[in-house]
Amino acid sequence: MLNRVPISEKYERNGWPSVDRPDLQPPDGWSLDLINSLNLVHHHELSPDGERVAFVWERDGRSDIFTLPVAGGWPVRLSADRARTIYWWDSAPRWSPDGRWLAFTKGGHVCVAPSDGSGLPRVVTDFTDGAFGPVWMPDNDGLIVGATRGDGFSLLLTDRDGRWPRALADRNGGDNMEAAPSPDGSRVVYTHRPFDDLNRWELRLVEIETGQERRLTGAPKEKDWAAAWSPDGEVIGFLSQRSGYTELWTVRPDGEGLRQLTRLSRDVVEFAWSPDGRTLAATVCREGAIDLALIDSGTGEARNLRARKGCFAAPCWSPDGSFLTVEYEDATTPPDIYRIEIADGRMTQLTFSMPPALTARELVTPEHLHYRSYDGLEIPALLWRPRIPNGAAIVRPHGGPADAYRFQWDAFAQYLLAKGYTFFTPNFRGSTGYGRDFEHANYDDWGLGDTQDVLNGAKYLHTLDRIDPTRIGILGSSYGGYMVACCLSRDPEYLFACGVSKYGDANVYSSWAQCERTTRLYTEMMLGHPRENWLVYRAASPIHEMANVRAPVLLLHGLDDDVVPPQSSEEWAEALRRHDKVFEYKTYAGEPHGFLRHETEMDWQRRTERFFDWYLRG
Repeated sequence: MLNRVPISEKYERNGWPSVDRPDLQPPDGWSLDLINSLNLVHHHELSPDGERVAFVWERDGRSDIFTLPVAGGWPVRLSADRARTIYWWDSAPRWSPDGRWLAFTKGGHVCVAPSDGSGLPRVVTDFTDGAFGPVWMPDNDGLIVGATRGDGFSLLLTDRDGRWPRALADRNGGDNMEAAPSPDGSRVVYTHRPFDDLNRWELRLVEIETGQERRLTGAPKEKDWAAAWSPDGEVIGFLSQRSGYTELWTVRPDGEGLRQLTRLSRDVVEFAWSPDGRTLAATVCREGAIDLALIDSGTGEARNLRARKGCFAAPCWSPDGSFLTVEYEDATTPPDIYRIEIADGRMTQLTFSMPPALTARELVTPEHLHYRSYDGLEIPALLWRPRIPNGAAIVRPHGGPADAYRFQWDAFAQYLLAKGYTFFTPNFRGSTGYGRDFEHANYDDWGLGDTQDVLNGAKYLHTLDRIDPTRIGILGSSYGGYMVACCLSRDPEYLFACGVSKYGDANVYSSWAQCERTTRLYTEMMLGHPRENWLVYRAASPIHEMANVRAPVLLLHGLDDDVVPPQSSEEWAEALRRHDKVFEYKTYAGEPHGFLRHETEMDWQRRTERFFDWYLRG
């Protein structure tokens, strides 16, 4: 049992009180209530007959499952009690091959429900403490589910009635994930991650009848994942970083014929085979955007179906191959589901999340640019320029760190832009979408090179007109919150006037010891185990340098967070208190890593707006 410091919900401050500035009002036509009124749509899948989409819809304080006719009509609600779920931990509902059933996760288990809404969802994984990631077998009955067993992920084979499962494959000292059954249901390909090399992801195949296994791909410190069978079962497509970018590769089921299909020198995010197997739809990173491309399965030749300053996701083919359904968002458009015609790329919107009052506002599209860091490395970034600048700027490093800020919907950013703040989002070393070398550039280097990238981003803002260099703040969530700690404590030039951290940490080794298993292994993948790499963890932890902080700090943390445990902010606040620094510290009972409740969203945004208005506004 971990010996954790107990924390109850609290608000604490040391210095300036948290009160509004009565001389400042929200911009005309804007309010925090307005930007938090969206009912976001995400994680969709097209039905096998191409007539309906199933998706997650965040509304009524929950993340319930709905279906919607592609031809238009009213949505049908499939679940009524699915708790609000953090977006990045959620997954799409999965159609059975005959379209009669939907499988999805709810409350840490896999449920099955009739797709027409005629019955309640039924838990089919009560044989384990928790399950996730359902995948249908071609017979419409079998289900493969992921489950945590011991200290690893296993793949279990059950059915839609929840019969007692059997292990699909031997874990062999690692995690088994991402099951992909062959079209005839006789074999399953899956991703295996061995514990002795967390940067090695390999593809393995298991025969359902005999349980015989074989490795299809795998090399030390190489990642192969996201396997998908061609419709004829002759080849398996997958993603790999072997070329230096995340590209499409193929291999035969016997492990022969390994081939790099695409040579885009760009990172592929997702892909899907067309029904005839001749084409793959893929989403591909491009300078802050994610394009939708079509790949010839024979030649690897690619052409863009849609390319714009936005992000496409989750392509699903219609059964006749005439259209795709996708999710799309950009800086001025929240995520929604669209239909795209293969012949001409014409887009038809299927869901509508945007409130008309927000549509009427003047929203900002950022520009993608590069600036040089301390060592000459080119750092990509997005610069959002307000229509009427107030002279202040906010730097927003992303979380992850294996993530990136793109041309994406950010309602709070648009609100701050309407107030006149310049918004700047650096994709520091370690970000995804710019190739493997850039993504791995902060391995064994957290809090050092990436911190300098963010600090040099603040220096880049000094070169822009209508920005006061003394009025630049920093706001980050998760790893971005950790960047706040690093930048405020490791900057002898004191480039930031204040900082806001949402569920960030300042002590990497204590966070490693207290976080949940997936995050712990994620950290070890980049930094190694602290037993061997103690000095790396020590160098990554700015908790020892809190005496250097001069700017006011606002700390925000949920008490149910198991990714960055709340004890991380408690330790950070104690160090700030001990050194008599100016800070505010607010915790939220019942909130995990990623705030879920409407009341919490409103509260942290009010506090952040007030904080920036005091310390950055003239």
